Amino acid sequence: MGQIGKDTSHHPWSGESPSGLLVDLLKLASLINAPMREGVADPAGLSRTELQILLGLAGEGSLAGHDLSEVMGLAPMNVSRALAALSEQGMVEPDGDHAGRRRKPMQLSESGRAKVSEFLPDMDGVAGMLFAGLSDAERASLQRLVRKVIARMSDWMGEHHPEIPRR
Repeated sequence: MGQIGKDTSHHPWSGESPSGLLVDLLKLASLINAPMREGVADPAGLSRTELQILLGLAGEGSLAGHDLSEVMGLAPMNVSRALAALSEQGMVEPDGDHAGRRRKPMQLSESGRAKVSEFLPDMDGVAGMLFAGLSDAERASLQRLVRKVIARMSDWMGEHHPEIPRR
């Protein structure tokens, strides 16, 4: 079995440099995929991409497929397939009348909102496992710092991708 996250002193980004922190965040984002898939998506009968889209729409509101792809870093074809499957299951629906528009924003339907509520306890379980080694103060500090980074990324997205609605 591999030693993921053990000794990284041989990496060019080792230490407490900004690039080292960035690599750690990228690694964390990748590693979270497995417990989210096994602990949330699979029990909910969703693909990982469908789960991400439901969470994205629940958090950001109505977005077009292209915008979801940009914001979430997902391949456009994967987003399109997942939106089609979620639409077929009645979990997402078009936001208003956008007939003839190239970008058609989608939103959670009542069924989609219910599905999100249904899997929130499973997300709490994954979060409990992930943050078990942190005190309440450390968890609160981490959340504040992560929200600051997210706000900066939101600013960056606005500067580099002004076509994507920001909330």
